[in-house]
Amino acid sequence: MSRRTVTAAALALVTALLLAGCGEDGPPRGPVGPPSTRDGAAPASGSPFWVDPESDAARQVRRYEEQGRTEDARVLRRIADRPVADWPAGDDPVPEITRAARGAAAEDRTAVFVAYNIPHRDCGLYSAGGSHDARAYRTWIDSFATALGESSAIVVLEPDAVPHMVDGCTPDQYHEERYRLLAEAVERLKRQPRTRVYLDAGNPAWIGDPGRLVESLRRAGVARADGFSLNVSNFQTNETVRRFGTTLSGLLGGAHFTVDTSRNGAGPLPDDRPEAWCNPPGRALGVPPTDRTGDDLVDAYLWIKRPGDSDGPCRGGPAAGTWWPDYALGLARRAASSS
Repeated sequence: MSRRTVTAAALALVTALLLAGCGEDGPPRGPVGPPSTRDGAAPASGSPFWVDPESDAARQVRRYEEQGRTEDARVLRRIADRPVADWPAGDDPVPEITRAARGAAAEDRTAVFVAYNIPHRDCGLYSAGGSHDARAYRTWIDSFATALGESSAIVVLEPDAVPHMVDGCTPDQYHEERYRLLAEAVERLKRQPRTRVYLDAGNPAWIGDPGRLVESLRRAGVARADGFSLNVSNFQTNETVRRFGTTLSGLLGGAHFTVDTSRNGAGPLPDDRPEAWCNPPGRALGVPPTDRTGDDLVDAYLWIKRPGDSDGPCRGGPAAGTWWPDYALGLARRAASSS
């Protein structure tokens, strides 16, 4: 499911930061560098993460092939042949998690999931929904964790949940309950022996000052997690996100983080257009998923947002989280590639 990542109240801040952060990514730090964004269609072999053979992109490739659209099928394989996160939906996440966990285990790979069901989700905006109440959420998280079993998994926990408290979008009366639910979710998920958990912390164009996130992340249980996640469903460049994440890490005692690179190959929109976060035109796939980031603090570049899923009914898009093949093709075509 895609989500709203910038509130209306933050648009002025977004504009300034987008303008400052839309440059080309600099070289990564550390002994091993990540693939360049110019390798957007490089083979997926060697990735430690599981590729879903029944993803929307994979099914679309098969449809294109049946229709004789061989070039479109070839281009869309830049998404279909790559690991993307699974966002289990509905009241019962077990069947979807079990399917993915078993598929990953059979290939000795790691499945990537997003837990996105917190009560009062997305402040009632494009991705509104979530569990009916705290009790239902605890049941849902317990089922989620149980389904993971002993498989190797990464879970990005509740995109937007912390930043929406920091920016005031989530009403104050829900904050204490949300902190408890997030901390409990971290604790429950970490009982699984091979599950890594990253608590979402938004993106640099949303909460511009990393210091504003520190206390909220601590109250939400980041110390018991494996770190925090950045840029989920957004378009900030790796350089901008790494800089922001490094500062936030320092304020949290050296916490590690992951970066969503699914759609940041061309960076964010460079001007102050309305809803710059929602189905922006001209974007491209970013660095393919890898744990070889070249940065000791960055545990992985991941495709958390499923490339081709709509952000919401804007710019001609369908409802949030709905597969949009034309947008997917655009992202894939603009991914610089040697193939």
